[in-house]
Amino acid sequence: MAPMTSPGEQMHALVERLYPICRSLTGDGVRATLDIVGEYLPLRVHEVPTGTQVLDWTVPQEWNIRDAYVADATGRRVIDFAASSLHVLGYSVPVSATMPLAELRPHLHTLPDHPEWVPYRTSYYQPDWGFCLAQETLDALPDGDYEVRIDSTLEDGHLTYAEHVIPGRTADEVIVSCHVCHPSLANDNLAGIAVATFLARELAATTPHYTYRFIYAPGTIGAITWLARNQERIDRIKHGLVLACAGDPGRLTYKQSRRGDAEIDRALRHVLRESQRPHRVAEFTPYGYDERQYCSPGFDLGVGSLSRTPYAGYPEYHTSADNPAFVSPEAMADTLAVCREAFALLDRNRRYVNLSPYGEPQLGRRGLYDALGGRSDAKEAQMAMLWVLSLADGDHTLLDIAERSGLSFAVVAAAADALHRAELIKE
Repeated sequence: MAPMTSPGEQMHALVERLYPICRSLTGDGVRATLDIVGEYLPLRVHEVPTGTQVLDWTVPQEWNIRDAYVADATGRRVIDFAASSLHVLGYSVPVSATMPLAELRPHLHTLPDHPEWVPYRTSYYQPDWGFCLAQETLDALPDGDYEVRIDSTLEDGHLTYAEHVIPGRTADEVIVSCHVCHPSLANDNLAGIAVATFLARELAATTPHYTYRFIYAPGTIGAITWLARNQERIDRIKHGLVLACAGDPGRLTYKQSRRGDAEIDRALRHVLRESQRPHRVAEFTPYGYDERQYCSPGFDLGVGSLSRTPYAGYPEYHTSADNPAFVSPEAMADTLAVCREAFALLDRNRRYVNLSPYGEPQLGRRGLYDALGGRSDAKEAQMAMLWVLSLADGDHTLLDIAERSGLSFAVVAAAADALHRAELIKE
């Protein structure tokens, strides 16, 4: 019997499976991606028609592409969409023409600093066409006429996004969002899709306190569309996390919400610090991924963003070098573990009231000190009990107590459990 693969290896296999698909803001590539994710999770797929007003934006026309190439005089394809979806400028209008290289050149995009890589480029909201190729390929093209063909359609259709919901003990929600619009880019953002999917599978095996809503949507316009269609739900959203660039070898980076002191910000800071993982906590900026939509001032949600190396922070970003070999099972498993730890903290974070607030209650006669006998962390656990009793006033959460005491959340939560069993505190 073959050995079971680890979650990291399973996530990497999902990245490899999704990698060849040509995704964009709209179109069949998004649907194909969601069909595959739907094999792992039950998804509710939404189709929003072209022309629908979503906040200050309008759902664009749907783009689909069947084939594209540039062929030389012998018919050899010197640029071929079939080899990589990155070879075509995203949202290119249809083209069928023959032209000299001099006329073609303005429509060719390269990376002179990395001559062997193919860049990722788009023209979503300005009609255009083009090809992306390695600079070394361009340098080798002789003058002459070339056949140029882009077999695409740009017509009224739909914007597609999907949700997976895990019911909790409360209707209050945590949202986890990732973008599904990038073509063959493994770290940005197939690793984010994979981590979100496996996080949802783990949470579905539990009964969490919060209801968890996973959102798979195209970047920017997808999040804006979701917000426009869910304004009645906004008050229920207590925490949120955007996942992107989740599989590269860099250290973890948490970008805080616009508020900077949202509970998700404090939870991630605590988990990363206590774990002693190499990490960086970054301040909010109104540029990046969809956290900027969820944090826009009219919504002002407590939504941060978790990455390894952030967008544009690594040379392979938005190039053909961001391939499945660039992401690792170990890095994705580590990102997944941090998400798991942060959400476990949020799910456990409660306020308590001391039922014996006049003077310190006698812990020994309740067996609370005896329960610590022989533990290597007995002194720390005892201090945690005293801190919980001191701050269990209905205003302080367990995370408040952990931060103020300098103790780990896990130790404080264990102390609260013991005091609750002894009927010294109540939620």
